[in-house]
Amino acid sequence: MNSIIKKKAVSVQQIQCLDKIAIEKYGIPSIVLMENAGRCVAAEIIDELRHKKSPKVCIICGLGNNAGDGFVAARYLWNAGIETKVFLVGRADKLKEDAAINYQILKKLRYPIEELDQLNSVMTQDISKADIAVDAVFGVGLNREISEPFKSVIQSLNDKAQHILSVDIPSGLDGTTGKIYGVCVQADTTVTLSLSKKGFYKNEGPKRVGKVVVADIGIPTKLKNRYGGFET
Repeated sequence: MNSIIKKKAVSVQQIQCLDKIAIEKYGIPSIVLMENAGRCVAAEIIDELRHKKSPKVCIICGLGNNAGDGFVAARYLWNAGIETKVFLVGRADKLKEDAAINYQILKKLRYPIEELDQLNSVMTQDISKADIAVDAVFGVGLNREISEPFKSVIQSLNDKAQHILSVDIPSGLDGTTGKIYGVCVQADTTVTLSLSKKGFYKNEGPKRVGKVVVADIGIPTKLKNRYGGFET
């Protein structure tokens, strides 16, 4: 007897609405959700590296909220004694509010972050040396073709990384349709936040997400039940 496995999933519009209600109606600060997201990402990384001696992690951040999740994850990995390098693609003064706060926390901790405006040999080497390269470049809000320098960064991740873990969604994948915006990260693991995204199961999605880990970042269950449809 063949069985159909149904996966609870939401569109980009639904997950954005869910987050907005959690923040505005239930009073859950967005920075708390970011903290929970980053902690969950770090926990998955630590679990995947549990058999590695002296593991190395490289986190590549863009300028959106995904970057903030990456900064939080870096802090937890550092606390766990895991050697971690963070690259910020773009200028720190362009970071959004919550991401900027977590960036400043790392700077106050004297955590080494390399800011760059284009792919360079240092980033390429660190990506290739890392046991896990973390994709914290773009989140579900992406709705345009990816241009430089991000295009080259994503291509380098795909070409050089031993293992890629994407935060929430592989950068370049549309969370609703599963189509890609010109170039897309080929993740080995995707730690997705609150609920899977419909695009994971359509078009290019199944080829790009790898193993999907759904992270509970503190959104009320009744909200998730209200917004979560099913994809087969």
